Amino acid sequence: MKILIATDAWKPQVNGVVRCLESTIAELEKKGHEVLVVSPLNFRSFAYPLYKEVRFSIFPKRKMKKILRDFSPDRVHISTEGPIGLAARSLCKKQGLEFTSAYHTHFPQYLKQHLGIPEFVTWKYMKWFHSSSLKVLASSETTAQMLKAHGIFKAVAWTRGIDRTVFFPRENSEFENMERPILLHVGRVSQEKNIDAFLKLNVSGTKVVVGDGPQRKQLEEKFPNAVFLGWRFGESLAGAYSGADVLVFPSRSDTFGMVMIESLACGTPIAAFPVCGPVDIVKNGVNGEMNEDLSIAISRALSVSRERCLESSQKWSWENAAEMLINKPI
Repeated sequence: MKILIATDAWKPQVNGVVRCLESTIAELEKKGHEVLVVSPLNFRSFAYPLYKEVRFSIFPKRKMKKILRDFSPDRVHISTEGPIGLAARSLCKKQGLEFTSAYHTHFPQYLKQHLGIPEFVTWKYMKWFHSSSLKVLASSETTAQMLKAHGIFKAVAWTRGIDRTVFFPRENSEFENMERPILLHVGRVSQEKNIDAFLKLNVSGTKVVVGDGPQRKQLEEKFPNAVFLGWRFGESLAGAYSGADVLVFPSRSDTFGMVMIESLACGTPIAAFPVCGPVDIVKNGVNGEMNEDLSIAISRALSVSRERCLESSQKWSWENAAEMLINKPI
């Protein structure tokens, strides 16, 4: 089939949305489907002031119309609720094209935190945006239930996957001269990730942050004993997971958190708050620990079997994710 994916989040952004799309597209192409990604790279755009790599497309509808006509897709998937997603939604409705959509980012909470927009305003927009979708792919069962509670009744849980050619337990000597335990955080270094809650903990060991973002300089100055490594990818990232004793996931706003299942695939347990994202991945005493006291979660996660972490990661599959994207609801 010919599949068009409209997304406001795309390379060179480094985040879970982009990684999810890249992995799903690779699986679709492996199955012989032709995939066209329509992203800010196709249009004139401007940078979002808080995150320069995030770009908003300027009046994309006219060019989007031509792209839809020329490509003539069998399936349309709208991945984000921004300008490109809006243009695709409008044109699909006008042309009578069916489409699916996705809910990757908890924008009601995000926009309240960053811009002071009341959550009910954003939820009203989200309900309207997704109302015409065949189905709304949510990043977890908890997220799907949350969407239904806000009137988005076509929400279904959309699985994620792991590239097992990259993420598996491996030898890593990078942390050998650091005080144990190695407490690792992986992801964008920005306010919504709540990294401050991790770095301010009075716990033994070495806190290591893999990633980059607008809050990095501030946190480096505030927490000089933490080690900031910048972005890691592929084998280097897998090595960081494997070399750590615990992956600490302090975010309270992520709808999933792919870094958690990648960490589990490398045998490293998770410490997190009991919130959306972790609750769909972490099983206390099995592959990590959730607790409102993050230091307690870390302490308990340190005693979790790495073999059981690895076993718990086996259910995540990009093949299933690809099938869910293209299959129409029954």
